[in-house]
Amino acid sequence: MDTENRPVLTGLVALVGVAVAIGLLGGLGVLAGVRATGIGETSSDGGDTTAEATFRLPKPTDTATEAAPEEPVQPEPGTETTSEAPATAISLSATQQSVSPMQQIDLTGTYQGGEGAVLQVQRFENGAWSDFPVTMSVSGGTFATYINTGRIGPNKFRVVDTDSEMISNEITVTVG
Repeated sequence: MDTENRPVLTGLVALVGVAVAIGLLGGLGVLAGVRATGIGETSSDGGDTTAEATFRLPKPTDTATEAAPEEPVQPEPGTETTSEAPATAISLSATQQSVSPMQQIDLTGTYQGGEGAVLQVQRFENGAWSDFPVTMSVSGGTFATYINTGRIGPNKFRVVDTDSEMISNEITVTVG
């Protein structure tokens, strides 16, 4: 091949050769670095155990299925009780008894024996309880959240354990 008459072809061949050489050297350098640092190693051969995972979950154990009897919660004097919701272990209260529309209403309470339970806030409307778009978790036997509503007048609220369907007492907050 006459390279003097084809300088462009000669330049392209030289450029491709240099690119291949640089790629091979770069690849070998990365491979050497990965091996030196131990990235991506798995010890499936059972030899070196220093690269084992350190995150381990405990094995499940059987727990006693007998629950301690819970003491019934007596309603406070002057509060309403309904046949629909007997005295329960979930006690709900609101910091505010009267608020302006869309003002924050702080809900707090206790749920002994309900650790980790998810509680759904419900509002009494049109003669039935409906889910309010707020849930919360029980931690340390207590729970807290806040809600906002623009519905004027007395608003009845309660919370329900989403798993056991245990119901709290009802509270009334007047909006307006």
